[in-house]
Amino acid sequence: MQEPSVRTSRLAIAGGLAAILVVGGGGFFLGRTTAPAPPAPAPVAVPAPAPAPVPETPKNLERGDLIALAQRAADAFASGEAMPKAVADAAGRPFELLLPFGCGGASEAGASLPMQWRYDEAEGTLRVSVQPMMWSNADWNLEDRADTGAAEGFWITRPWSSSTVCPARAGQAFPRGVEPLTLPGQTLAIAQFFGGEGDRDGRRNGRPFETVTRVAAEKFDGSRGFRLRISGRLEAVAGNAPVRCVQPAGAEQRPICVIGARIDTVRLENPTSEDVLATWTIGRSAQ
Repeated sequence: MQEPSVRTSRLAIAGGLAAILVVGGGGFFLGRTTAPAPPAPAPVAVPAPAPAPVPETPKNLERGDLIALAQRAADAFASGEAMPKAVADAAGRPFELLLPFGCGGASEAGASLPMQWRYDEAEGTLRVSVQPMMWSNADWNLEDRADTGAAEGFWITRPWSSSTVCPARAGQAFPRGVEPLTLPGQTLAIAQFFGGEGDRDGRRNGRPFETVTRVAAEKFDGSRGFRLRISGRLEAVAGNAPVRCVQPAGAEQRPICVIGARIDTVRLENPTSEDVLATWTIGRSAQ
């Protein structure tokens, strides 16, 4: 038997090491190709940018809002307190006031009511007349204000109700030809205050809002009366708050208040049919 030489021993050892490396390396690469792939990272949610804030459009003050505003002013005035900030801050706010009238039915010819309507069934003609009220400085205790002159506007009838239509009624509310009594009198008005004689922009000087409309008898319905829709913005009275109150008969009298306004449009409507019978643009410029 031949003894292995040093050279052959070294060759045998080197061959064994090479075989080990080949087998180990193959197993490593085989393991990498057969091992499952690691899961993909979860997507990161990117929050959407917040939308830019949209400025709020001031809400139109409606009949109920105006009555509540005047009530707060009347309460403060009667109590000898300062005008509430909410009342003072209302200057410049847009409003839309609905004034129902003619709830008791048609007026007789020649009646002197400031707001009235008549329907001629034979002619199929509807006549409506609304005459604005006129007040002097003395009526609102403004004699010392040379920059504030006469005022024109309307009494807000039934100021204890926010309803924008006549109440349902059974039959005639009062006899025809008899003017309805208002005891102890009207207590809330809305008006435009003008300066001296030179300030005539928008003044009607007592001229009524009148319209004559042809309406067929079968289409006419005046059972809920009519209404005015008055639109504009509140204005401070004599540079103060947009509500001014007086008590001509003393502290025991319910305050009589006026809401200052710049009236832009006056619209006459039939609340039953929703028909617009006439529209007047006052056209008064801002002061």
